[in-house]
Amino acid sequence: MATQKVGGEVDAQCTRCKMNLAHTILAMVGPKIVRVRCNTCGGDHAFRGAAGVTDRPTKASTTRAPRAASSTPRAEKVIISFDEQLAGKDIASAPKYSPKDTYKVDQVIHHPTFGVGLVTAVRGDKVDLTFRSDTKTLVHGRGGPPTDKPAFSPPTTRQSGPADKPMAELPSDAELDALPETSLPSGD
Repeated sequence: MATQKVGGEVDAQCTRCKMNLAHTILAMVGPKIVRVRCNTCGGDHAFRGAAGVTDRPTKASTTRAPRAASSTPRAEKVIISFDEQLAGKDIASAPKYSPKDTYKVDQVIHHPTFGVGLVTAVRGDKVDLTFRSDTKTLVHGRGGPPTDKPAFSPPTTRQSGPADKPMAELPSDAELDALPETSLPSGD
């Protein structure tokens, strides 16, 4: 095969013409052509060798000899059931889950929704708890004083008027109680 160089010609598959045509080499990386220009339509594109010709290794050239049997046998996967993980642990004295408490690995916890669980991982303020049916990530160690709930204060009854007109000051409840019944303005 002749040595290729930038500016030289090569036959390649043109993406516009959909044919194998002469192309001018625009760019190479080492001995490999990477970019060409079609001499017929003038289109620039990545180099694609002639149809059916490839620079990739064939399957026959990449087949390997079969491996010899390894001297060390592969370890079998061992699956431990949830009941086996809890064996030997004191489930009766398991604390109830609270996000304020701090937990450690292999500690048994009783969750009000998910039931008995085992702490399998601790990451910062989160723990992974494995329950009979699933593994859940929950928070822990977020203690501190309980936050007081805000007191409910119902809205005050005020007369409202058009937003573009100022309202006159309303008399207070004490002033309204002091007025005689006949002097109260009517609501209609």
